[in-house]
Amino acid sequence: MSIRAILVDDEELARRGLRRRLESIQAIELVGEAANGFEAIELVHELEPDLLFLDIQMPGMSGFDVIKNLQSDQLPLVIFTTAYDQYAVDAFKVHAIDYLLKPIEEERLKDAVEQAAERLALNQNNPKQAFIDLMVSAKAAAEPTEPDTNDKPEPPAWPEKLAIKDGSDITLIRVADIEWIDAAGDYMCVHANGETHIMRITMRQLNDRLNPDQFLRIHRSTIVNSQLIAGAQALTNGEYSLSLSNGTKLKVSRSYRDIIKQFLSSH
Repeated sequence: MSIRAILVDDEELARRGLRRRLESIQAIELVGEAANGFEAIELVHELEPDLLFLDIQMPGMSGFDVIKNLQSDQLPLVIFTTAYDQYAVDAFKVHAIDYLLKPIEEERLKDAVEQAAERLALNQNNPKQAFIDLMVSAKAAAEPTEPDTNDKPEPPAWPEKLAIKDGSDITLIRVADIEWIDAAGDYMCVHANGETHIMRITMRQLNDRLNPDQFLRIHRSTIVNSQLIAGAQALTNGEYSLSLSNGTKLKVSRSYRDIIKQFLSSH
């Protein structure tokens, strides 16, 4: 199975460069290209792609305008591609999969596509698991079999709140309210009380702030509040799909499945 994608950028040279990089990712099927937001909307209506590679600053209609003008049931997953980093927070507020800065690095592009593939496999009844296996197989050996915490001193007390900065504003959220966390490039998406907060911090740094008795690392890019785990489903490839009490479904990668097995056996 392939992920059908549309590339949207007003610069032909940028489209050509991204097109060449995408050619090295087997399961991406580039079904169309658009030079502006208006063309992008027409192509989405016509081709119904799974994924948009979307530039932000374009004449006439920005990337954010494209999203606003698409109905929710027609909106594909979005990976923003831009030369400007000041839109990152806004990008993740509209639930973008990732935010890639030009010139786009090949490894960052592969990571972003992998996240899109996983999101499609979890949120749609669509058998793209084979593609996910293909994307992660090259990195599976590099993933730790368990969180590397043996060489870190345990903090004397775990914080009750996290301070999240958004421009000049700082929001304090209760750690107990955090449902799950996923990585999006150099940012962490902290999901709490039905809202998503964006932190510029690494996964390792954030993981070190959270009580390991409550928060479990279930994937290279995912942490979950174990108190919200409502059930788990064993998949045919040895992985798990977790169901949270809020309806969210999260994938447990093979390298972290023993952690979930241990958790399930003790509850």
